[in-house]
This record gives sequence, structure tokens and C-alpha cells, in this order.
Amino acid sequence: MIDTETQFDLALKGCRDIFEKKLFDYGASWRIMRPSSITDQIFIKAKRIRTLETKGDAMVDEGILPELKAIVNYGLIGLIQLQEGYVDEVDIDASRAMALYDRFAAETKTLMLAKNHDYDEAWRWMRTPSYTDFILTKVQRTKQIEDNDGKTLISEGIDANYMDMINYAVFGIIKLTEWKVLKQK
Repeated sequence: MIDTETQFDLALKGCRDIFEKKLFDYGASWRIMRPSSITDQIFIKAKRIRTLETKGDAMVDEGILPELKAIVNYGLIGLIQLQEGYVDEVDIDASRAMALYDRFAAETKTLMLAKNHDYDEAWRWMRTPSYTDFILTKVQRTKQIEDNDGKTLISEGIDANYMDMINYAVFGIIKLTEWKVLKQK
């Protein structure tokens, strides 16, 4: 079995490749999005995953894996937007966008490694639908914090919730990818 850090890097590479290609196609059009809109976009993706998990079939030919990758990318966009703020017109080029993506991906990975150490790889024994539920819970928490103008009394902020959503999505990508490999053997 490959170690978690390597699996995380491989999963993130797939997400990054998609992000980079979409950046070529659309530019950094996401720069106009307010963080609350990004949170709603993550909600839409997680809700679709939950629907697919519950119903077992899809009318649109895209499965759970692409939605998990989208959650990773929107989570990283959210972290960028929290730092940079939103704008009315695109103000960064692809090089700057990728540098910000890589920076926040590295910070998120560092958090994952610390938590993974403390929780002793508990995510490996979780069922994949639990990742979906945890992401949806983090979305609801984030919405509440946004409704409170970003203020919390005791809880982590929006950035920490985005990082947790990203990490749960990466765990889902790893589990689904492992499952596909096992099915092919």
C-alpha cells in the first residue's frame, strides 16, 4: 500500500491538472466569486455526490470522482479568495493563479498530515459516504460563519473548514481510486 502522503500528492495532481486546463479555457474567471458563492458551489457538488450515493444512478454522465475533484479545486479557490478578496474583473494571470493554488494546496496537505498523525489514519476505515456527510456538515458550518460575518466565538474559521472539505474530498478520491484499481485486478 502506498503511504498517505504519496496518495494525497497523486490525488491532488489529478485535481491540479484539471484546474490548470480550466484555467487555460476560462482564465481566472473565478476571481469574481465571493467566498459565499464558492461555499454554495461546494454544496452543489457535495449534494450531487450524496444524491448519487443514495439513488445509485445518474442522469448526467459524470460520477462521484469528478465531483470530489471539483470540491478540492473549489476549496482551494475559496482559500485564494479569502486571502485575495474578490474582484469585478479578472486580475491575475495563470502563473499567479497556479502559484496561489500550489501554496494553499501545500498548506492543506500540511494540515492533513498533522491531523492524520493525530487520528492515526482513521479515514482509511471510514465509509466513503461519511466523507460526503462531513463535507456537507462543513459547508453548513461555513455558511453559518459567513452569515455571522466571519466571526466565531470558539470555532475554527472559514479557511479551516475549506481545508477540511478539501482533505475529505481527497480521502474520497484516494478511496475511490483504490477501489477502481482493486476492481481491475
